[in-house]
Amino acid sequence: MEIQVIDNNVEKAIRVLKRKLQQEGLFREMKQRKFYEKPSVKRKRKEKEAQRRLRKKLRLMRPE
Repeated sequence: MEIQVIDNNVEKAIRVLKRKLQQEGLFREMKQRKFYEKPSVKRKRKEKEAQRRLRKKLRLMRPE
């Protein structure tokens, strides 16, 4: 990942970096890895996330 600093505007570059990291889910993953997650809990979480992604995809496909 590369962020360019334009006109020495470091604050804007940091905001852009934070936005990109959040979109990639880095902060969420760091929070999850803070403590051990049992495999059964991990599997249930992944299934729940997949269902959420599917609902979002269906919602975006047919706007009503």
